[in-house]
This record gives sequence, structure tokens and C-alpha cells, in this order.
Amino acid sequence: MAEPQKLYWKLWQNVACMNHLLPVEESFDLIQRDIRLGGREASFYFIDGMMNDEALLKILDSILKITPEEMPDDAQNLIKKFPYTEVETIEDFDQAVRMVLSGMTVLFVDGYAEAIQIDCRTYPVRSVEEPDMDKSLRGSKDGFVETLVFDTALIRRRIRDPNLVMEIVEVGTSSRSDVVLCYMKNLVDPALLETVRSRIRAIEVPDLCMNQQSLAQALIGTRWYNPFPKFKFTERPDTTAACIMEGKLSILVDNAPSAMILPTSIFDMIEEANDYYFPAWTSLYLKISRVLILIVTVFLTPVYLLLMHNPQWVPPLFDFVLIRDQINIPLIWQLLILELAIDGLRLAALNTPNMLSTPLSIFAGLVLGEFSVSSGWFNTEVMLYMAFVAVANYTQPNFELGYAVKFMRIIILILTALFDLPGFLAGCILLILLLCTNRTLSGRNYLNVKLN
Repeated sequence: MAEPQKLYWKLWQNVACMNHLLPVEESFDLIQRDIRLGGREASFYFIDGMMNDEALLKILDSILKITPEEMPDDAQNLIKKFPYTEVETIEDFDQAVRMVLSGMTVLFVDGYAEAIQIDCRTYPVRSVEEPDMDKSLRGSKDGFVETLVFDTALIRRRIRDPNLVMEIVEVGTSSRSDVVLCYMKNLVDPALLETVRSRIRAIEVPDLCMNQQSLAQALIGTRWYNPFPKFKFTERPDTTAACIMEGKLSILVDNAPSAMILPTSIFDMIEEANDYYFPAWTSLYLKISRVLILIVTVFLTPVYLLLMHNPQWVPPLFDFVLIRDQINIPLIWQLLILELAIDGLRLAALNTPNMLSTPLSIFAGLVLGEFSVSSGWFNTEVMLYMAFVAVANYTQPNFELGYAVKFMRIIILILTALFDLPGFLAGCILLILLLCTNRTLSGRNYLNVKLN
């Protein structure tokens, strides 16, 4: 890697180099302003829209009062005259360009071989409100936002311990996204921390435009074939703080309103915030209910398909589960079509304006539900079981786990339709193998068994 180019002593040389590196003439929001400071020529760069006008005006109003006699001979002594705390010096052009593009104001003074960075930036930010997908009945009602410093402050507010470390790393040759590792240095696994830190620093990608998903893909590498998620995501700062206090590592990415938690297991995936806020018996009941519903969600339709292929296995007590009506379309095709239809309705609801969501629900419930059965496309029993599966998916707080379960259910369905009982057993074995071999960055799988 080439050495970064040092700044010049002459202002005109620094300005010429900065104007060559930055599209000042082409970009309307990239501003350069020339001023006279203490009898010396000076120039500063900033991005309009990412700079706090009021703070910068107060700073300029103060330093413009410096007389030529009071003007220091170097940048280190000049920053002592700034009525502001977040002021540092810059020694090379690469750092100066990065700071400007990050939203900071960079000041060049004639005769100084160092520039001055002023962190008076501000970002557009929404309110710190409770996330829609991760609600709690009794917990706090705040959530992460897209501004990194606000997210770290929400964690700091809950953990007032000097052992809490916020380590920042820059990723992406073009985006230069800020990635923060949050951990308790007296509780975190040192081997896990070093592994994650080294892997993040070794990432060579142009950008992290998709925020945490881009980072996760770069960290996972070739292990994409296993559908089960390798990270736990949460939009709640209280959940993140609780995980950090348990010795886990949290990863925050700028512009992402959620945190990645490592290490994780299947038991961490099915936890939610309410488990921490209810009494022990209530929390235990909710966890057991969630696990049982998860198991039923995976095996309900495959077991039903297997029994329909072998009706002699159904005890007389449960004869009512057998389909009495005429089957116009094979059951496997009915189940697969409904799996796709459920996702179609979910996507339609996601992209439907709020004012039209109620008519869409009525249309989906009456027309697609009632008339699809009466027309002979689907049998009533199939619609009932798939409706349960669709609703049961929302009992899981983890979105990625819900789709992993869906993929495994479809695989077991297809294997059962093709090979009957051997196919069903093969699908179950495949499910167990994927759970046992799903390695995370910590080297542990979902069962918390150390893998060599």
C-alpha cells in the first residue's frame, strides 16, 4: 500500500490538490470557502447538509477575532484557541478527503503543514421510537436509528461501565462505512473478538450500501448454502445491552437501525424482549410455547401430506382429518401453491398504501379464501393448515429464522411427495444436519457444540 501524501506548507498547493481529489466544481453540495485568519490566508471545505451551520458560525466568529500577533505558527497551537472540543489535526490528503466526505469541516491555513478537522457535522435522523417488528409490552419504547453515534449513546445510557468498549473500524473502499464493535472487555471471549476484528479488517469490498447485510455476506463467505441465520439482529438497545452484559459481541453499522449479535444459537434466535420483562414462569411458558409452535410450523404440513398418502396410519379417533371432498389438484401442489401465495400476500401488504390495506385484506380473505375452496382449486383442510402455518410464522421474532423454517418445510414436503416415508425421514435428517453444522463466526453451531 502506497504511503499517503503529506500536506504542503503552501495553501495554494493544498487547495489545488484538494480540488483535484474532490469534485468541488461539479458537486453543488461540496463547498470550499476562502477566509483570512490571523493575517494568514485560509480555506475550509465542508458538505452542505451535513454541517451544523450554527456551530460552525460560532466557531468562525471566535477564531476570526485572532489578530496577526496572536496567530500561532502551527496547527497544534491554533486548535487550542478553538472554543470547541472536537477539533484535531490532519497530516495527509487521504485523511483530509475522508473527513470531508464524512461530513466534517477541514480547515487549511497558509504556512501550516497540517490541516484542522472540525467535527460539527449533523445528520438527518428520525425519532428514537420503538421498532415496529420488535415490540415489548413492558420494556422501553426506544429503538436504534440510522445514525451511529445515537445508537452507541443508547447503549452507553444503559451500561455505565468503563469496561464497555466501542471500537470503530472503517469498511469499504468507496463507502468507507463506519463499523463499531461493542463489547465488555472483561467479559467478551478474546478469541471471538480477535477473529471478528481481523475478518472485518480483511474485508475488501467497494461499499456496504446494504449496511449490515453487506457486512454479513462478506463475513459469511461461502457458507451461504445453509439457510439458518448466523447472526441475531435486533433493533432494541435494551436487548443489545443485555447481550453485551452476557459477554457477547455486538456489531453496529452506520446507516443501519439494528445491531448484530455474536455468538448466537437457535435458543438465542427464538428469544424476544418480552422474555426479559416478565416473571420467570411467564417467560418460561412463552419460550416453551414458541419452541413448540416452531416445531409444529416445520412439520405440520409434511406430516399431514404423509398421512394423506398413507390413510391406514390414521387412528379411528382422528378420522376427521382425512379429506372427504374430491381432490382436483394433488395435495403437494396445493401446499406449494399456498406457500407461494402466502408470500405473495405478504409482499402485497408490504407494498400497499395504508389507506388500501383494509380493502386488500377483505379481498384476500373473502375472494382468495372462500372462492378458491368452492371453485375446487383447494381443499378446506389444506387451507386450514396453511392458514395456521402463515399465522404461526409471526410468533418467531427472527425474520431470517422464519424463512429458514419455510425453506426446510418446503424441502421436507417435496421429499415426502416423492419418496413417502423415506423422503420424510431424509428431510428430517437434513434439517438436523443443517442445524448441527451451521457454523457461526465464533466456531460454534446452533447447539453450542465446539466444531473443529
